[in-house]
Amino acid sequence: MKNIKDIVIGTFALIAFAAIITGFKSEEASLVQQYEYDIVTVVESIVPNGLGRSRMIAKSAIVDYNSATTIRLEDGGKIKSDKDKRKDLRTKAFEETKLLNFYNISGIRFNNIATNDAMVKSKLTQMSADGWELVFVSGGVESSGDKDPNGIYLTRYVFKKPL
Repeated sequence: MKNIKDIVIGTFALIAFAAIITGFKSEEASLVQQYEYDIVTVVESIVPNGLGRSRMIAKSAIVDYNSATTIRLEDGGKIKSDKDKRKDLRTKAFEETKLLNFYNISGIRFNNIATNDAMVKSKLTQMSADGWELVFVSGGVESSGDKDPNGIYLTRYVFKKPL
């Protein structure tokens, strides 16, 4: 009889141990690393004669995207956000760094490009020193074509750091 008692106690001990281990693994699996994201946007003018504006934009105000979101329903209805007007969405709080334009009256200014690169490099280095990790870079050009020399070159730098 003692043998059966030992087997039952051993079985319960094994089940309890397995439950504890499984519980720890479930708890570990539910702990997912969360991140905070930040974006730095560089807009460089490619308007001739230095007439454009070039800027680096960062540290914008924290906003909730839900205030600009409308949910469209299958039946054609929709659930609108609280703020329908664009003027209510616009933030006026951000960090704006002046950059130089690519062109002036005499044409392309390569030293302006080098200066802008140094400014952006300084910002990226500071972000890294502050614990941000660069995870994605996206660039694009807006121009109306060869009949319109005006346009912008835009680059977005996406950063993350653990919460």
